[in-house]
Amino acid sequence: MIASIDPATGVELARFTPASDREVDALLTGAVAAQAAWRRRTVTERTFLLRRLADVLREGRDGFARLITAEMGKPISEAEAEIDKCAATCAYYAEHAPAQLADRPVDSDAAESAVVYEPLGVVLAVMPWNYPFWQFVRCAAPALAAGNAVVLKHADNVPQCALAVLRAVREAGAPEGLCGTLLIEVERVADVIADPRIAAVSLTGSPRAGAAVASRAAAALKKQVLELGGSDPFVVLADADVERAAATAVASRFVNAGQSCVNAKRFIVEESVAEEFVAAFTKGAAALVVGHPAERRTTIGPLARSDLRDTLHGQVLRSVAAGAELKLGGEPPSGPGWFYPPTVLDHVTPGMPAFGEETFGPLAAVTRVRDAEEAITMANRTEYGLAATLWTGDLERARTVVGRLDAGAVFVNGMVASDARLPFGGIKKSGYGRELGLEGIREFVNVKTVWIGPATADRPAPNGANPR
Repeated sequence: MIASIDPATGVELARFTPASDREVDALLTGAVAAQAAWRRRTVTERTFLLRRLADVLREGRDGFARLITAEMGKPISEAEAEIDKCAATCAYYAEHAPAQLADRPVDSDAAESAVVYEPLGVVLAVMPWNYPFWQFVRCAAPALAAGNAVVLKHADNVPQCALAVLRAVREAGAPEGLCGTLLIEVERVADVIADPRIAAVSLTGSPRAGAAVASRAAAALKKQVLELGGSDPFVVLADADVERAAATAVASRFVNAGQSCVNAKRFIVEESVAEEFVAAFTKGAAALVVGHPAERRTTIGPLARSDLRDTLHGQVLRSVAAGAELKLGGEPPSGPGWFYPPTVLDHVTPGMPAFGEETFGPLAAVTRVRDAEEAITMANRTEYGLAATLWTGDLERARTVVGRLDAGAVFVNGMVASDARLPFGGIKKSGYGRELGLEGIREFVNVKTVWIGPATADRPAPNGANPR
């Protein structure tokens, strides 16, 4: 069975029977048929669906947000912001997809030559629970605009969100079968990936899940986009606006109770300003309000599952045992729900779990360094490479340092966030491929070269090249 459980109370909300093999077969067959017709529509016609989906999300914002809050524990104001972001992303691709997918003419002597972008087919989206609407939309909006169908396999703890987002797409006018939701057990995903009706796979998850999906997809020679989390550094140099950096650090670490791939996780601070930063950061974290996520005053809701809390607490205990200094939090409260307080560790060094592992919860690790050179070294001392933040008052130096930080994105004097206009993705164990922006919409397309010579005269191959 697949169960939906309120993480604020531990009470079961709903239970679902996994889809049978026959139901999965019918869904995939329907997706193939729908995509065959969908790809023949113009990009402008396809983007009408996204415009309508943006409207449906805005109209149903309150209900969708309450469902997110109930099913995975996100504070209600953050859940509302998630729906707003989904709607804005649909609107972005509705406006820009026709230009992003337009044929690109190429000079080729007297021949007619162009690069064209055609859909791949049915995309399987294997998505996590932490942003249950956003994770789907950031994959599906560009994929649908490009002419693909999308089948969603959501995390087992957010089945109601998975079904709700599918209803929203249908209400927006999607043809029958174009988008589907698979309520199946994790161990059955491999067979779906291998199914010849699936053309490509997008996964957001752990490196372990990414390796499993990548190996299965690669065995079937299928395109993949993998976003696999991170241990993002937040670098504060001595010439930074420390007060502003600390205030931003609180938001960057503790949004969604720290359950985000691009939450800042390791705070690498030059020694000369470390005391000031730690004091301001700890004060800001202490002011956060832990409580029921449906209450407006709450800024820290529960973790989404009990095992996530257990893992996080273990990382705290092991780091303290290894020499980290506990400045705030560090002890789960008694009572119902899977809450964990905002926690700050100071004097964290390489080798401690809080430094080397991805910490998916409200735990911040502060590492003190001698100078900017050591800060860069520490920032890059990780298996991950999703995003990084740099705080400095010297923008000329910032431009140099940005080039030395190993990450898919670097934000200077600001909080890392995904944006429909910008590509999103990582390097190293944070995965490969990109979502969003121009690069994202072209991930699940066939980039096809078309060369058409005169009909009545013999012509050599382009640029006189030998055919191969």
